Amino acid sequence: MNTVAQLLEAKPSGNTYTVSPSTTVYDALKLMSDKNIGALIVTDGEKVAGIFSERDYARKIILMGKSSRETEVQEIMTGNVFSIKSSQSIGECMSVMTDKHIRHLPVIDDGKLTGVISIGDVVKAIISEQEDTIHHLEDYITGKR
Repeated sequence: MNTVAQLLEAKPSGNTYTVSPSTTVYDALKLMSDKNIGALIVTDGEKVAGIFSERDYARKIILMGKSSRETEVQEIMTGNVFSIKSSQSIGECMSVMTDKHIRHLPVIDDGKLTGVISIGDVVKAIISEQEDTIHHLEDYITGKR
């Protein structure tokens, strides 16, 4: 698995969960809880408008004394969204996540949202690749083919 496209194909759930900018923070959190995910892509029609994560909630609702039932996602979402293309490598994906200190990265091809990659997805893919390499090297060293 070398590309983001291959990682997306291998993910057990191909669903990408989105909310509109006017969704309440409470409803967004409920969806995140129901789906056991840490972030949602905020879309305005077909366009990615931002990303809403647990980190946004912790830093911009709880610590600022706002109400999650009254606040809309657009008020606290991260608007400057970094993204990656499905043709890019897992290494490039990890690089962007590390450099930008982000845990979720939308995959956008030809202006369209095609998926979301989490840091957990990337780490899992890298570990799997390393395990495969180790097994091949062990087989080579021991003469198994």
